[in-house]
Amino acid sequence: MNVRAAVDPLVTTKVIGDVIDKFVPAAELTVQYESTPVANGCDINPSSAAEKPHVHISGSRGSPNYTLVMVDPDAPRPSEPTFREWLHWMVINIPEGADASEGKELMPYMGPQPPTGIHQYVFVAFKQKGVMETVKTRLVERKNFSTRKFAGENELGLPAATLYFNSQSNQRVRKNR
Repeated sequence: MNVRAAVDPLVTTKVIGDVIDKFVPAAELTVQYESTPVANGCDINPSSAAEKPHVHISGSRGSPNYTLVMVDPDAPRPSEPTFREWLHWMVINIPEGADASEGKELMPYMGPQPPTGIHQYVFVAFKQKGVMETVKTRLVERKNFSTRKFAGENELGLPAATLYFNSQSNQRVRKNR
């Protein structure tokens, strides 16, 4: 795994800094919406990401479970992200090499719904130290979630892997119909 190639796009787009701290990838994260794979910086239409993606995390042996967080750091507007971060999805206890559907969903999936501008949607995978029975932060609201704070409170450490895609509102398309 080329560490620089995996991390550089995350630095230039401020995913590292705004959402997470700099890390060395320790797992491979694959995310796919229907037939569209997610690659850092790719564009995905909100309607194409309305349903949960297939997510697989594979890494070093010895970490049987992962936590997956999906956030929008640009909510409600990239120029004024007062809801940073908007929690779109959280799954804990994802077995090594399994699909996220085999983990325990703590926050149901919510597809991208950017009201204006281009938003980044960030998937962050963390290695767990063991099976998590519960989390220290009670998840009641989606707005103003902090991936960094959540990881600290639950002793998850730095991310094992991260991917992001861009999405923007379909409003212009709707207006032309």
